[in-house]
Amino acid sequence: MGQTIFSILKKKKRFQIHMCFYTMILMPQLGFYINKQWEIYYGLDDGKLADSYNWRYGGRQNCRHVAQQDGRPCLDIGQKGFDGRKSNEEKIVISFEEAVKVVLKHEGGYVNDPDDPGGETNFGISKRAFPDLDIKNLTEEDAIKIYYEKYWKQSKVEMLPERLWNIYFDMAVNMGRKRACEILQKACNHKNKVGIKVDGRIGRNTVISAKRLEPKRLQSFRVKYYADLINRKPKLEKYWYGWYKRAIIA
Repeated sequence: MGQTIFSILKKKKRFQIHMCFYTMILMPQLGFYINKQWEIYYGLDDGKLADSYNWRYGGRQNCRHVAQQDGRPCLDIGQKGFDGRKSNEEKIVISFEEAVKVVLKHEGGYVNDPDDPGGETNFGISKRAFPDLDIKNLTEEDAIKIYYEKYWKQSKVEMLPERLWNIYFDMAVNMGRKRACEILQKACNHKNKVGIKVDGRIGRNTVISAKRLEPKRLQSFRVKYYADLINRKPKLEKYWYGWYKRAIIA
């Protein structure tokens, strides 16, 4: 009788250990996997489906992502700040102010290169795009205002998934709003089975298609555009490496 009771207690303890392991280890992993698959299926991979912290099931934080190293420590499921990725290799970008800093770093100051298609530029603002502007005496503050009104807002950056903001905004600055949108649409068509019209305008279909678009795919189509441009105009090859680095870093 005593041996039977001991055997029952031993099995009960083993069961409790198994349940503890299942609850603490497997459930968060399973919850994250189901959550992630749901997001991908419904095109909500930009983090909008599960925007609250959930310790038990590994829910995603409401984060905004750009493919850039930020040096944060790696967080795991169940740790505050976990955003659905096993390694935190993507930088959080929260606003136009953050994005424009990246653009200004790429663009630099005053340049008047006769081979540059944009002509005279200062902080990336070109004479070709703004012929009535005193480019040489343009201040950084005024350049930022132009970027916000003419590029950020008019490009409808915030209609896209947040992980694409930096890339798309930098494309609009570097190659113009219409061309940036055309490249975005081509990348979306490459990703999705149903093609959208490549017309250089952000609309409902483009926004829906962009929900599943990965930043790396958009960057690859940007690089492809530069390669095609240089094949047509070999004189522009002097800019190739700079364009390439900018495309893969933005």
